[in-house]
Amino acid sequence: MAKKSVKKEEITQVVFHNDEADLAVENLMKNLYRLQRIWSEIDKLRITRGELPEEVRNLEDELEGLRTRIENLKVDRQSQEADIKGHQQEILAFKDQIAKYTTQQQKIKNNREYESLAKEIENKELDIQLEEKRIRQANHSIEAIDENIEKYGNILEEKTAEFDIKKAELEDIIKDTADKEEVLVKKAEQIAQTVEPRYLTAFERIRKSERNGVAVAAIERDSCGGCFNSVPMQRQIEVKMHKRIIVCEYCGRILVDDTITDEINQEEL
Repeated sequence: MAKKSVKKEEITQVVFHNDEADLAVENLMKNLYRLQRIWSEIDKLRITRGELPEEVRNLEDELEGLRTRIENLKVDRQSQEADIKGHQQEILAFKDQIAKYTTQQQKIKNNREYESLAKEIENKELDIQLEEKRIRQANHSIEAIDENIEKYGNILEEKTAEFDIKKAELEDIIKDTADKEEVLVKKAEQIAQTVEPRYLTAFERIRKSERNGVAVAAIERDSCGGCFNSVPMQRQIEVKMHKRIIVCEYCGRILVDDTITDEINQEEL
């Protein structure tokens, strides 16, 4: 509550204090309420889109992530295939060496040289077994990669279908509301040009700070239409006099009376 009080005091003292006798307060109140009415209508249009824009963005990011993951898996698969070819070439080289050593053995009668070549052949055969083991491991890796590619491919297909549906829904909603929103935004910009900068700044600041975006509130049943706290009778009289801008002492919203709201609410948006 203390924090809210500070906010109200700041707005009252810094923004809304005005001693200029010739200020057309009534026109200012009307334009501020016009501005509020238009922005409230824009907010309604945007609310009709609900969480769809965020859902579409999240799905878009998720699809991009899935595509990247699948591409990375394909790169890993290619790497494993390249490794297999390398191991196969090593095996061929070892077999050539074995054939060479075997031929040499047939020409040697010295037991020591024969055993040395036999040891070389044995080592090459062990090298071949190791390369074959690496090929099997690479093939297992490829099988696992293929399973993941299929898995994430299915997820990608499902998410793509969901994305297409939600994007189409969003596009339909935007199509229905975009033209009207554009007209309202332009109208709000035109009215904003007629409002003194300090009041416009205050209006925009209050709108951003309030969850419902209401910066200008009508007095309804002796209460502020924004925070629903009671407005003292003396303050209500001051609002009706249109002599100066009055704010709610609880929430800091600009207050207007029913003569202002009744007139402006009859205007076409």
